[in-house]
Amino acid sequence: MTASYIFLTPPGGARAPDETRAIRDGFTFLGFLFPWVWLLAHRLWLHAAAAFLLQGIGGALMDEPGLWPAGAAILLGVNMLVGLEGQNFRIRNLAAKGWNEDGLVAADTIGIAEQVYFSDRTGVATGDDTAAADWDNKARPSKPHGQATSLGLFGFDGGR
Repeated sequence: MTASYIFLTPPGGARAPDETRAIRDGFTFLGFLFPWVWLLAHRLWLHAAAAFLLQGIGGALMDEPGLWPAGAAILLGVNMLVGLEGQNFRIRNLAAKGWNEDGLVAADTIGIAEQVYFSDRTGVATGDDTAAADWDNKARPSKPHGQATSLGLFGFDGGR
Protein backbone atom coordinates (compact mmCIF):
# COMPACT_ATOMS: atom_id res chain seq x y z
CA MET A 1 0.00 0.00 0.00
CA THR A 2 1.45 3.31 -1.05
CA ALA A 3 1.93 6.02 1.53
CA SER A 4 3.08 9.62 1.34
CA TYR A 5 6.28 10.68 3.05
CA ILE A 6 7.02 14.33 3.78
CA PHE A 7 10.69 15.29 3.87
CA LEU A 8 11.73 18.15 6.13
CA THR A 9 15.13 19.82 6.07
CA PRO A 10 16.60 21.63 9.08
CA PRO A 11 16.98 25.40 9.23
CA GLY A 12 19.85 26.32 6.95
CA GLY A 13 18.72 24.16 4.03
CA ALA A 14 21.16 21.25 4.34
CA ARG A 15 19.84 18.26 2.46
CA ALA A 16 22.10 15.68 4.07
CA PRO A 17 20.58 12.25 4.67
CA ASP A 18 21.50 12.27 8.35
CA GLU A 19 19.80 15.64 8.99
CA THR A 20 16.68 15.28 6.84
CA ARG A 21 13.57 13.89 8.50
CA ALA A 22 11.00 11.80 6.67
CA ILE A 23 7.57 11.63 8.27
CA ARG A 24 4.86 9.31 7.00
CA ASP A 25 1.70 11.26 6.31
CA GLY A 26 -1.18 9.13 7.49
CA PHE A 27 -2.85 7.30 10.35
CA THR A 28 -0.66 6.27 13.26
CA PHE A 29 -1.93 3.19 15.07
CA LEU A 30 0.26 3.69 18.16
CA GLY A 31 -0.96 7.29 18.38
CA PHE A 32 -4.51 5.97 18.33
CA LEU A 33 -3.92 3.38 21.06
CA PHE A 34 -1.71 5.46 23.38
CA PRO A 35 -2.28 9.13 22.45
CA TRP A 36 -0.53 11.08 25.18
CA VAL A 37 2.35 8.58 25.42
CA TRP A 38 2.89 8.78 21.64
CA LEU A 39 2.80 12.58 21.79
CA LEU A 40 5.37 12.59 24.62
CA ALA A 41 7.60 10.23 22.65
CA HIS A 42 7.62 12.76 19.80
CA ARG A 43 8.25 15.73 22.13
CA LEU A 44 4.88 17.35 21.61
CA TRP A 45 4.59 18.47 25.22
CA LEU A 46 1.52 20.72 25.06
CA HIS A 47 -0.39 18.31 22.86
CA ALA A 48 0.43 15.48 25.28
CA ALA A 49 -0.71 17.53 28.29
CA ALA A 50 -3.99 18.40 26.54
CA ALA A 51 -4.57 14.76 25.55
CA PHE A 52 -3.81 13.57 29.09
CA LEU A 53 -6.18 16.17 30.58
CA LEU A 54 -8.98 15.35 28.15
CA GLN A 55 -8.57 11.63 28.73
CA GLY A 56 -8.68 12.22 32.48
CA ILE A 57 -11.90 14.21 32.11
CA GLY A 58 -13.34 11.48 29.87
CA GLY A 59 -12.40 8.79 32.39
CA ALA A 60 -13.97 10.78 35.24
CA LEU A 61 -17.17 11.25 33.24
CA MET A 62 -17.33 7.53 32.53
CA ASP A 63 -17.41 6.85 36.29
CA GLU A 64 -20.48 9.05 36.79
CA PRO A 65 -23.90 7.46 36.31
CA GLY A 66 -25.55 8.59 33.08
CA LEU A 67 -22.44 10.30 31.72
CA TRP A 68 -20.72 7.17 30.42
CA PRO A 69 -21.49 7.94 26.74
CA ALA A 70 -20.06 11.47 27.02
CA GLY A 71 -16.86 10.19 28.65
CA ALA A 72 -16.49 7.44 26.05
CA ALA A 73 -17.00 10.00 23.26
CA ILE A 74 -14.27 12.23 24.69
CA LEU A 75 -11.85 9.30 24.99
CA LEU A 76 -12.59 8.07 21.48
CA GLY A 77 -12.38 11.61 20.11
CA VAL A 78 -8.92 12.18 21.60
CA ASN A 79 -7.70 8.81 20.33
CA MET A 80 -9.06 9.44 16.82
CA LEU A 81 -7.64 12.97 16.71
CA VAL A 82 -4.14 11.82 17.63
CA GLY A 83 -4.36 8.79 15.35
CA LEU A 84 -5.43 10.85 12.34
CA GLU A 85 -3.60 14.14 12.95
CA GLY A 86 -0.60 13.11 15.08
CA GLN A 87 1.85 13.13 12.18
CA ASN A 88 0.54 16.55 11.13
CA PHE A 89 1.19 17.80 14.68
CA ARG A 90 4.81 16.63 14.30
CA ILE A 91 5.21 18.36 10.94
CA ARG A 92 3.74 21.64 12.20
CA ASN A 93 5.92 21.51 15.32
CA LEU A 94 9.07 21.16 13.21
CA ALA A 95 7.89 23.87 10.80
CA ALA A 96 7.41 26.23 13.75
CA LYS A 97 11.06 25.57 14.70
CA GLY A 98 12.23 26.66 11.23
CA TRP A 99 12.32 23.32 9.40
CA ASN A 100 11.33 23.45 5.72
CA GLU A 101 9.04 21.05 3.92
CA ASP A 102 11.30 20.08 1.05
CA GLY A 103 9.48 17.27 -0.67
CA LEU A 104 6.62 14.81 -0.79
CA VAL A 105 7.18 11.29 -2.09
CA ALA A 106 4.60 8.54 -2.54
CA ALA A 107 6.18 5.13 -2.02
CA ASP A 108 5.50 1.71 -0.56
CA THR A 109 8.21 1.92 2.13
CA ILE A 110 10.33 4.57 3.78
CA GLY A 111 13.43 3.09 2.14
CA ILE A 112 12.04 3.54 -1.35
CA ALA A 113 10.87 7.07 -0.50
CA GLU A 114 14.37 7.98 0.68
CA GLN A 115 15.92 6.54 -2.47
CA VAL A 116 13.58 8.62 -4.63
CA TYR A 117 14.10 11.77 -2.58
CA PHE A 118 17.90 11.57 -2.53
CA SER A 119 18.24 10.24 -6.11
CA ASP A 120 18.96 13.66 -7.62
CA ARG A 121 21.97 14.24 -5.35
CA THR A 122 25.40 13.99 -6.87
CA GLY A 123 27.66 11.39 -5.39
CA VAL A 124 24.93 8.96 -4.40
CA ALA A 125 26.45 5.61 -3.54
CA THR A 126 25.81 3.04 -6.27
CA GLY A 127 26.93 0.01 -4.28
CA ASP A 128 23.32 -0.96 -3.67
CA ASP A 129 22.41 -4.57 -4.49
CA THR A 130 18.85 -3.78 -5.52
CA ALA A 131 18.05 -4.06 -9.21
CA ALA A 132 16.81 -0.99 -11.03
CA ALA A 133 13.52 -1.20 -12.86
CA ASP A 134 13.81 -1.76 -16.60
CA TRP A 135 11.42 0.93 -17.82
CA ASP A 136 12.56 0.92 -21.46
CA ASN A 137 11.73 -2.71 -22.18
CA LYS A 138 8.13 -2.68 -20.96
CA ALA A 139 5.49 -3.96 -23.37
CA ARG A 140 3.85 -1.21 -25.37
CA PRO A 141 0.08 -0.88 -25.28
CA SER A 142 -1.67 -2.51 -28.22
CA LYS A 143 -3.83 0.55 -28.90
CA PRO A 144 -2.31 3.68 -30.41
CA HIS A 145 -2.40 6.91 -28.42
CA GLY A 146 -5.82 8.50 -28.29
CA GLN A 147 -7.78 5.23 -28.50
CA ALA A 148 -7.90 4.26 -24.81
CA THR A 149 -10.88 5.44 -22.78
CA SER A 150 -11.75 5.40 -19.14
CA LEU A 151 -15.35 4.47 -18.39
CA GLY A 152 -16.33 5.76 -21.81
CA LEU A 153 -14.87 9.18 -21.08
CA PHE A 154 -11.73 10.91 -22.32
CA GLY A 155 -8.57 8.87 -22.40
CA PHE A 156 -5.72 9.70 -20.08
CA ASP A 157 -3.10 9.50 -22.79
CA GLY A 158 -3.99 12.77 -24.45
CA GLY A 159 -6.67 11.68 -26.93
CA ARG A 160 -10.36 12.40 -27.01
